[in-house]
Parts: sequence; C-alpha cells; structure tokens
Amino acid sequence: MKNFVLWIDAVGSYWVCLGDVVTLGRPGGEDVDVPILGDLSRRHARIRRDGEGYLIEALRDVSVDSHPVRPAAALTDGCQIELGGSVRLKFRRPHALSGTARLELAGSHRTQPTVNAVLLMADLCILGPRPHSHVLCRPWPREVFLFRHEETLSCRTTGEFEIDGRSCRDRGRMTLNSHVAGDGFSFKLEEI
Repeated sequence: MKNFVLWIDAVGSYWVCLGDVVTLGRPGGEDVDVPILGDLSRRHARIRRDGEGYLIEALRDVSVDSHPVRPAAALTDGCQIELGGSVRLKFRRPHALSGTARLELAGSHRTQPTVNAVLLMADLCILGPRPHSHVLCRPWPREVFLFRHEETLSCRTTGEFEIDGRSCRDRGRMTLNSHVAGDGFSFKLEEI
C-alpha cells in the first residue's frame, strides 16, 4: 500500500502518502505521488521524511517562505512552499509527537483527484476534534488513530466500532477500500 484517498464523512477527502519520499508534479506520470493541476513539470519537487523532519528537494523552480531552494531546504510547521511560481502549498506539522505532516493547497490549484489536503503519513495519523489532529474532525466525539502495523494499516480508538461490518473493540486492521464506522464517525480508504 503506497497512496490512497481517505474519505471522511462530513469532513472531506485527503490524499495519503505512506512513502518516505513523495514526488510532486503535473498529472500524467507514474512516478508522481501527488499530481497537481498547474503549470508544473512532470516531476517538480520531492519531499523527503528524514528522521524527525522533512526536506524539500527542488527538481525545478521551488521556494520556501519566498527563498529559492537549491538543492534542498528544511520544512517547518507553517512554512509556505511555492512550486513553479504559481502553485502554493502550506506545510503543517500539527502534532509534536507525530512525524505525520499535512500539505494544504493555498491557492486555486488542486490535486487530481481533488482532495482537501495531502497527508504525509509517518507511523501515526490522528483524526479528531482537537487542534493538534492531522485532520480536524470537529463533530467527532473522540480521536481515531491510524497507524502502521507490519505491512498494513490499523485503526485504534476507545470503545467499539466496525471495520467492513465486523465488530472491533479498541483496534482493528484495515485494507484498501475498508470502511470504518463508530459512534459519531465514519471514513473509508479508497485505492487511487
């Protein structure tokens, strides 16, 4: 499992990238992890998770907080990334104890398919009502944690919930195209 779309009922959709290296660029190439509709090269930049931090590597014209990137720059929470002079992204690391980051499209450009944001998932992704959640789900009564377990993804939350119609208590394994539902929350993983 490399990339998938996370559809969260009443919240939105999120492109999830599980790789340590994520390539950003124009749609049409199999080697692009996040295709963005805009005036970009097919392979425009790479974001690399390096230990506890992230680096962006410029393959074409890239700037971070208005400073040109040559050849790479560190990404910090809240920094602004500009690709090709027109595509703008905001880099977020909302939870200090998780290596997962979020890329928000700041302008009129969109991914293909269109999503609310891109999640660069490390070992843990937090969905929930708290401001430090990777995906803010205001109406949810509690947090739900997506985490890597061996070669699969698992889900953990308090109490009972269902994965693909089977009852789980506290945790359960997911697959691509799994549907997860509990008291006050529901989401689906979908193959790209």
